[in-house]
Amino acid sequence: MLRILLIENQTLTRIGIRTVLAAQKDIELAGEAATGGEGFGLFRALRPDVTILGLRLPDSCAIDTLDDYFAADRRAKILVLADTAGDAEIGKALKKGALGFICKDVEPAELVKALRTIAAGKKYIPSDIAEILSQNYGSEELTATETRILREIVAGKSNKEIAYDLDVSENTVKTHVKNIFEKLNVSDRTSAATVAIRRGLVRIHL
Repeated sequence: MLRILLIENQTLTRIGIRTVLAAQKDIELAGEAATGGEGFGLFRALRPDVTILGLRLPDSCAIDTLDDYFAADRRAKILVLADTAGDAEIGKALKKGALGFICKDVEPAELVKALRTIAAGKKYIPSDIAEILSQNYGSEELTATETRILREIVAGKSNKEIAYDLDVSENTVKTHVKNIFEKLNVSDRTSAATVAIRRGLVRIHL
């Protein structure tokens, strides 16, 4: 019997996944949680075959907590579940060891297939996720400073305000902004913010 742990804060999503798993004779829902803290506790106690981990939870982000899961169990098998997918988030999750990444609008049959594939120790990347990754394959990554400045741009701050926050000259900020535009293949701040959000380069807290 394949034992699954579900960590997801949206009630309707949990109900839907619970229903899908209940229809499978060889899969059982070993436990479920609505927060990262509760979920990690269950993970350590239950040692599930596969953990479905929500990308954004009320108290954590999967990308930030994946290291904790693998520190607790280096053989952990994790499928990241998201509302939408940006290539930056997908790439980071996979680099950190997640074996799969799917969106919540996934078809039930594909969810089951993903769980069985991951339980076997193989990666599972749906075709739509693979397409998102391929669209920006080879794109030059932003530096830590550029990522911080991009976050400030998304927040609507001017170069002068960003320079003050980072304690650098305005000319330095202008140089970074120019590099950001080139890497994102955009020509203005609005387009940069749009691409940043779409690709998951910057997290938006609502």
